[in-house]
Amino acid sequence: MKARLTRRHALLLAASLAGTGSAWAQADWPSKPVRIVVPFAPGGTTDLTARIVAEQLGQSFKQTFVIENKAGAGGNVGANEVAKAAPDGYTFLMGTPGTQAINQFLYAKMPYDTAKDLVPVSFVVRVPNVMMLNPGVPAKNIKEFIALAKAKPGGISYGTPGNGSTGHLSTELFKTQAGVFVTHIPYRGSGPMLQDLMAGQVQVAIDNLPSALPLIQAGKLVAIGVTSEQPVPTLPGVPPIASVLPGYVAESWFVLVAPAGTPQPIIDKLSAEVDRILKKPEVAERFAKLGATPVGGTPKQLGDFIAAETRKWQQVVKASGAKVD
Repeated sequence: MKARLTRRHALLLAASLAGTGSAWAQADWPSKPVRIVVPFAPGGTTDLTARIVAEQLGQSFKQTFVIENKAGAGGNVGANEVAKAAPDGYTFLMGTPGTQAINQFLYAKMPYDTAKDLVPVSFVVRVPNVMMLNPGVPAKNIKEFIALAKAKPGGISYGTPGNGSTGHLSTELFKTQAGVFVTHIPYRGSGPMLQDLMAGQVQVAIDNLPSALPLIQAGKLVAIGVTSEQPVPTLPGVPPIASVLPGYVAESWFVLVAPAGTPQPIIDKLSAEVDRILKKPEVAERFAKLGATPVGGTPKQLGDFIAAETRKWQQVVKASGAKVD
C-alpha cells in the first residue's frame, strides 16, 4: 500500500510540475523568435502591414518577430502552414479576407478548415481597395472604363494578388454590377501584379490602397475609384465606385490569427500588446499614410467580425459564380 501511495504521489507531483512549467513558459513568452507568416509575396499590403506590426512587437517584447512570405493559392499555402504548425505561440498568420472568409467558398478543395484550424488574435487594420488603370488605357474615370470594357468583351485583362483575394472578388463584384466581362490574370501577390500593371501586361486592377498608393502618387498608375462608401483622404478627387454603381462596397482587412490550440494566455498577451501598439500616434500615422485604419480590440471581437464577413463574402462568391478548381 505504501509503495502504491508513493507512486501515486510521484505521478501527481510530476503532473503538477508539468503544469507549472507550462505556466512558466507562457508567462515567459516569447523566449525565442516568433514567426509571422505572410501568405503573399513581399511588397503587398499584407506584407507591409505585417512588417510594421513585427517591428513594433520586437521593440515591445525585446524579441525577434520574423516575417516569412509563403505565397500561393490565394493565401492558402501560407495559411495552411500556420494551421498545421505547432500551437506553441511561436507561429502566427497575417490573415486576409481570402484566408479567413472567402477561399472556403471559392476553392473546390481546402487544405485547412478556416473556422476550426485558426483562431483570432488581433484585428490589425482595415483598408479600402482602389481601382486603377495602366496610364495607356484610354479611359480616365469609371464610366469611361465601363464603356470601354463593354466595347471589348474579354479584350481587357485584370490582375489580382491571387485567386480569392479581395482584389479578385472586388473585381468580380464590379463585373456583375457593371455588366462587363474582363479576363482574370491571378498573381502570387500584389508586388508582381503591380509590376505587370505598370508594364501594361494587364490593363486594370483593384488592389489594397497601401501597396498601390506610392505608384498612383508617382503617376505610374491612374486611380479611377475606391471601393469604400466614402472618398479616401489620401486620394483626393478619386470617387467611390458606388457613385456610379450604387451599393458597391468591398474593403480589405488584415488580422493576426494563430493555430488552434495556442494557449489562451499567449493569445491574450499578444492581442493586448497589438491593441496598445495600434493606439500609438506614430503607428497610426504610419498606417494613415498608407490609407489604412488601425482597429485593435479583443480576440472575441475579431471572431465576431470574421463570422460576419464570412456570411457577406459567401453571398458575393455565390452571386459572382467565381470558382477555383
